[in-house]
Amino acid sequence: MEEKGLETNCALLIGVVLSPPAISHKSYGETFYSFSVGVDRKSGYQDVIQIIVSERLIWNLEFQPGDFVEILGQIRTYNEEQDGRNKLNVVIFARDFKRCDESLRLEHENRIILEGFICKKPIGRISPLGREICDIMLAVNRMYNKSDYIPCIAWGRNAGYASNLSVGTKISITGRIQSREYRKRDNDGNTWVKTAYEVSILKLEALSEE
Repeated sequence: MEEKGLETNCALLIGVVLSPPAISHKSYGETFYSFSVGVDRKSGYQDVIQIIVSERLIWNLEFQPGDFVEILGQIRTYNEEQDGRNKLNVVIFARDFKRCDESLRLEHENRIILEGFICKKPIGRISPLGREICDIMLAVNRMYNKSDYIPCIAWGRNAGYASNLSVGTKISITGRIQSREYRKRDNDGNTWVKTAYEVSILKLEALSEE
């Protein structure tokens, strides 16, 4: 079951630890920790990704900010109430975790493979720089009749293709998880910076259409 899950929802990250691990939650007597990892893009921008890992994967490992690590896992999403509204949190749930050799320090990796169903009508639009983009919400099933709802974004020709797909279409995508800061303004004119997480699509294929 676990291997099947990784076939439809697989994340591989190699990057640098940015924050020390802190207790996130406990479930059935198992403690889970959260911390952030920075993964560099070729452009030099660094995506800051939130990680959840079980104590059973790191009980004999010591790591701290600045250490280089490799994480194999899955994207998980959950809703959290914030400022009276539901916020969709996107994290990487680690299945395997290890510290990397110093020789890998320049080889950052950010690879996502997903297979799921379009659960909202894709929204095509033009970016401020004039590039065609399309927002997709992908439902990816996992064990115990649960699903993760993962925001994705397609670019260029993939965006034009995705904007014509129907709700219920099964697709597979390959891409990377990215963090993106944006400014939000309330009714009083106050602004603050928030961070959105999404999968930037590099390759997209429709597997079936309802």
